[in-house]
Amino acid sequence: MAAFDVLVIGSGPGGYVAAIRAQQAGLTAACIEKEKLGGVCLNWGCIPSKALLKAAEHSLFLKDETAAFGLACDNPRHDYAAVVKRSRRVADQSERGVKFLFQKYGVTSIAGTATIESASASGGGTVSVTTKAGVEVHEAKHIIIATGARARTFPGITPDGEKILTYREAIASPAQPKSAIVLGSGAIGLEFAYFWNAFGTEVTVVEGAARLCPLEDGEVSTELAKAYKKLGIKTAVGTFCKSVTRDGDGVVVTLQDGRELRAEVCLIAVGIAPNTEGLGLDKVGIQLEKGFIAHDSSYRTNVPGFYAIGDVCGGPALAHTAYAEAHTCIDRIAGKHSPDVDYGNMPAATYCQPQIASVGLTEEAAKAKGLDFTVGRYPFSANGKARGTGHTDGFVKVLVAKKYGEILGAHIIGHDASELLSTFVMARAAEMTAEAFLHVVFAHPTMGEAMYEAVAVALGKSAHI
Repeated sequence: MAAFDVLVIGSGPGGYVAAIRAQQAGLTAACIEKEKLGGVCLNWGCIPSKALLKAAEHSLFLKDETAAFGLACDNPRHDYAAVVKRSRRVADQSERGVKFLFQKYGVTSIAGTATIESASASGGGTVSVTTKAGVEVHEAKHIIIATGARARTFPGITPDGEKILTYREAIASPAQPKSAIVLGSGAIGLEFAYFWNAFGTEVTVVEGAARLCPLEDGEVSTELAKAYKKLGIKTAVGTFCKSVTRDGDGVVVTLQDGRELRAEVCLIAVGIAPNTEGLGLDKVGIQLEKGFIAHDSSYRTNVPGFYAIGDVCGGPALAHTAYAEAHTCIDRIAGKHSPDVDYGNMPAATYCQPQIASVGLTEEAAKAKGLDFTVGRYPFSANGKARGTGHTDGFVKVLVAKKYGEILGAHIIGHDASELLSTFVMARAAEMTAEAFLHVVFAHPTMGEAMYEAVAVALGKSAHI
């Protein structure tokens, strides 16, 4: 039996960062992983999907935009299997990166399936790991559960891995579908819709809410709907999916409004379900809350010495959220001061083009709270860098409180919007007022100037619109 200070179950963004941070803090750490190091994000989600999306962006440029720049590209072609193959190489490189970091910092990597066996009265307990060589048992003072989540399914909407897909099958398949129905218009659904459409797949997005990307600001949703219509992506909003069935070489999607849609494949992108089954949580009495592991602001469960971070504990299902939780959890285990994770200032991004990036309150949420604020909007069409590069779609929108001038929320839709958002996240974290924001000098010409101008519009001080 090997003993560690910290034992992490799961090596996704939360898990591998927790293990490395533990070693950096002078604690002995091991990380158990039953599949590939890096979890969903590095292998089947965040990272390989960006490789696919960049290929899609290049494809659309070659087909539709070269002439505007005085360039000629006759009969552009693509090799879909090669596009996917490159994304898999990127994923493999990411996994090797985690292996290297584990070796660099002395994290013990254990390949196998973990089951919690017991809890100690003094905290922590034992975990058995089923490996290729057999079963081994390890103990630790602190056990962190970071097992992540998987695609959520519903009765009548069950994936088969061939025609009814989740992101895991869709992202690795070398075969391009001729047509696809995407259920859900969150980040996964919108990104796959954009990717497939760019290579000629006929795509329909189904969304139960009244608009696309319903968690984003309403004006952003409207702008994205216009962009997707221009791309030729069909949408069916305000109606839920009733069932998905196989039909020969394709699928039939029946909507609650009675419509039937047919396509070669259907992608289920309607949220996530936490990976809590088979972990042995019931053996030690770890409590669940709506299926997720219940925890406090230090990520402690109700059982001493057991913690939960990342998607399995029910916060925003974002890799950077898991990173932040890992840092805070380990700092507090090591007895160091660490502020609570600020979920109200958690950035979000969707990586289709135009990209969506946001932080803080939407206009709808601010109104619901009864807040008194002004709105500043600045279109990229008025930005010199955007005009020069041909990326004039979209805008920056900010909400500024009237009484003290704090930035309540920021919303960007436009080319590579995710690369701009951090400026607003930092400003909010530093409690910078809108007036102070206008004393920051932005390089010219840059897309980032649109953020400055949006704040200036909110304060009635823009000289460029």
